[in-house]
Amino acid sequence: MLPSNEIAPGTVWLVGAGPGDPELLTRKAERLIRAADIIFYDALVGPAVLALASPTTECLSVGKRSGRHSKVQETINDLILAAAQAGRRVVRLKGGDPSIFGRSAEEAAHLSAHGIPVHICPGITAASAAAASSGVSLTLRGLARSLTFVTAHARDGEPIDLNWPALARAESTLAVYMGRAAAGEVATRLMAAGRAPSTPVLIVVNASLPTERCIRGQLSALAFLVRTISDDDPTLLLIGEAVRSSGAPDLVAACDHARPYETA
Repeated sequence: MLPSNEIAPGTVWLVGAGPGDPELLTRKAERLIRAADIIFYDALVGPAVLALASPTTECLSVGKRSGRHSKVQETINDLILAAAQAGRRVVRLKGGDPSIFGRSAEEAAHLSAHGIPVHICPGITAASAAAASSGVSLTLRGLARSLTFVTAHARDGEPIDLNWPALARAESTLAVYMGRAAAGEVATRLMAAGRAPSTPVLIVVNASLPTERCIRGQLSALAFLVRTISDDDPTLLLIGEAVRSSGAPDLVAACDHARPYETA
C-alpha cells in the first residue's frame, strides 16, 4: 500500500507508463495506478496498463495521435485541476517518461499556480526500451560518447527547428521521437550537416509491445524504410554507430527475440 501522503485527496501524480509493456512499469507507478480515483491517460497508454486500475477508478482518454487531438493542452490542464480541486486522487498517466516530451512542466506549473500538490513518477522512455528489445546500446565506448533525444514533431508546413550541425556529430547517438512523418527531412538535414549517408539507423515501431518491429538500414535510405509504417504506429528513430547490427543483415529485423530475424 502507498503511504497516505503519497496520493492524498486533492493531489496529482504525473506517472510514466513506460513504453507499453505493463511489465516495464515501475513498482511505484503500478501502486499509484491502483490507488487513483481518476486517471487521465494518453493515447500511447495501452489497455494492459489501464487494466491495473481499480474497477472503481474513472479512466478518461486525453490522448493525441498523429495531429488528431481529443483535447487541447489547456483543456487537459483544466480537467486535471478540476479533479484535484474536487478532492480526488488524480493520476495523469503518460507514455514513456513524463519529463521526456511529455509536457509535464506545463501541467505541473498550471496545477502549482492553483495550489495543487504535484509529484512525478518517472518511467522507462521509448529509446531505452527500443535499444533493449533490439539488443543494441545507446552509447558505445570510443564511438558514441553522447546521446541526444529530440522530437521530430512540428506544426504542419513548418520545418523542424533543430541544431542540425550539432546533431550531425559522428560520435553521438540520436534518438528521434515521433519521427515517422519527418524521417525524410531528418535524413536530408543530417546528411547536409555532415552526417555520413552510411550511418546506421534503427527504426523501432511499437517498442516493447507484441506488435513491435525493427527496421535496420542506413541514413540515406531512411525515407524509404519508413514507408511501410502506419501513421498511428508509435515510431522511434535511432541513428548512429552504436545501433549498428552485430551480425544481422541491415534489412528488416524482428525485435522480439522469440522470433528469428526476418530479411527482405
